[in-house]
Amino acid sequence: MLKACLNGARMRDEHPAVPVTPAELAADAARCAALGAIAVHVHPRDGAGRESLHPSAVAAALDAIRAARPGLPVGVSTGAWIEPDPAARVAAVRAWRVLPDFASVNAHEPGAEAVAAALHERGVMVEAGLWTVDAVRAHTRWRVPAGRILIECMAEERTAALADAAAMLAALPPRVSGDPPVLLHAEGPATWAVLAEAVRRGLHRRVGLEDTLSLPDGSTAPDNAALVSAALAAGAP
Repeated sequence: MLKACLNGARMRDEHPAVPVTPAELAADAARCAALGAIAVHVHPRDGAGRESLHPSAVAAALDAIRAARPGLPVGVSTGAWIEPDPAARVAAVRAWRVLPDFASVNAHEPGAEAVAAALHERGVMVEAGLWTVDAVRAHTRWRVPAGRILIECMAEERTAALADAAAMLAALPPRVSGDPPVLLHAEGPATWAVLAEAVRRGLHRRVGLEDTLSLPDGSTAPDNAALVSAALAAGAP
């Protein structure tokens, strides 16, 4: 699976093609899906362009994407930088009137399991975001099932990111049939090396302006569609 991560915390001062509004997210999602991305991950924004978990912001983004590309799975972030108070994150999830198909929860953040439980109670698939070996171990103690495991390499240096990937993957419990799939990705300069490692290992992967502004050759990507096209080419037989 290739997931397109369309915007993250980035703003237009970092790249003019970062989608911010619901209409922009919808148009980008449709373009990426037409190329072969089979899911999208977005960070909804409020009227001022700030990342938001507010029900109206989440609904606006999801409704627009689903209208533009019916049936495309859409996920959102529940990162603590969006709402630092764990109780407020749980309350936001419980107040959503339009539900994403999946939502990421970073296992190292305070209140992560409670946020995951709120999502699970509402029927939203949980993506467990694991940034470190300690986070991998912490996640094994969750009582909430995850539908997908995200191994997220935060080191921007390629060698360090690949070493982190290997360590986190090795720390996962032995895989058995029926376990949630694993998605491996990185950010910045390490993005393409780690994406190649995901292809090599047969893991899910993602790409988009949230993770990198550059194509494999180091040139600036014009938009999310170009990144998706390059990622699909990198994973081709």
